[in-house]
Amino acid sequence: MSKVTIALEAAVASALENMPKDGEQTRRQRANVDRAYAEILKLIAPRIRHFIRQYGLNAHWEDAEQCCAIAVHRAIQAYDPAKAQFTTFINWQIRGELQSLRFRLMTDQRPSAKKVEATTVSLSALASSADGEEMSPETLIEDEFAQERTEAAASDYLADNAIEALVDAYVDHLRKVGIEQLHRRPRPKRRERLPSDAPRLRVATHGIDPEELEKLEAKLERDREIVLRRVFDAATLDDLSNDTGVTKERVRQITKRATKAMADLAAADPRFAVMAEYKAAAAERARPRRAAAAPAPSLLPRADDAHNRLTRVRAIDPASLPAGGEGATEKTRAGNAQLVVNMSSASRH
Repeated sequence: MSKVTIALEAAVASALENMPKDGEQTRRQRANVDRAYAEILKLIAPRIRHFIRQYGLNAHWEDAEQCCAIAVHRAIQAYDPAKAQFTTFINWQIRGELQSLRFRLMTDQRPSAKKVEATTVSLSALASSADGEEMSPETLIEDEFAQERTEAAASDYLADNAIEALVDAYVDHLRKVGIEQLHRRPRPKRRERLPSDAPRLRVATHGIDPEELEKLEAKLERDREIVLRRVFDAATLDDLSNDTGVTKERVRQITKRATKAMADLAAADPRFAVMAEYKAAAAERARPRRAAAAPAPSLLPRADDAHNRLTRVRAIDPASLPAGGEGATEKTRAGNAQLVVNMSSASRH
């Protein structure tokens, strides 16, 4: 590498060291960055002058120098030492800024554009705000519902992939069960001898009639179509019966068995954990709430009923009774009689 290239790499490394990604930049770090920035501008000043003359911007020298300074600033922030050297990276940044400045100040000066009389138009000049300032193209093409549609499309895409994977797992399960059933069938005593050059591989379908395997695959393909259309596309029984040649009752049986098997697969396979959680939440919401149980009848009478309460109870303090005499005795008897009458009337109610 040349001395200029080595000096540029050192200056950029010093600037990046004093530009922390996390945390606030100190005064010393800002001073070091400014010093490194000035050093970089000093080292690439000859190529800046070369590019300004090359792009024909001698009449707009100050504007071109400002664009080059902006290019250096952006190059320092976006520079990755693992991808390229800074001396190469800065050249393209300067070229891009000067090209943009030339398009803004004058028409396209390229020979190919002059042949067809092409004119370069800035997209920012197509519209202006109420204050007369140019508006960016992003404000013209902004769609407030773009994010919602993008998220909905991504969700549909992921859901379709999950459905395909779940149905494939169910079909593989049916294929495995069907092959096991074919293995358990009684085989003929005499087997057809294979040609001598035929491969003798011990596979899962070894010893099974190929015609039986073809029938099994055709049945699996039919069941797959029925499950996809009935369970996930909500096709009617009449349409499936007419398209597949299967009775409506048989279609109902296939879909019922498929839903149960796919629910078990979703609960056992971690790939479909989200489906299993959604099913559990839906089942919890659909479960009817039990009404509050009525209290069991009691054999004892309720104490708070009106007919089980005393109508009036009056306590008599013995100290308040007059001492001695027949009058006091008669008054005490009358009070006791009144208390007995009240209690008896309460018990009758």
